[in-house]
Amino acid sequence: MSNLIGILQLAQIIFGIFLIGLVLLHSPKGDGMAMLGGAAQLFSSQKGAEKGLNKLTAIVAILFLIVSFILGFKLV
Repeated sequence: MSNLIGILQLAQIIFGIFLIGLVLLHSPKGDGMAMLGGAAQLFSSQKGAEKGLNKLTAIVAILFLIVSFILGFKLV
């Protein structure tokens, strides 16, 4: 059981570093609060590479959260 927790902790560190790198790769948009209403998407189009980067960031963020929840339940 201790080996599994060690593997999950290592995975969490790797996902965290990868997530930080992906977020830093995003281009600054300066949408502000307009992003919440969807108005920012009206006037700007996303390129293919940026769409792929957004999907990859979302996948890594979800994996990071899943590992965090598993570790939270295993360590309690």
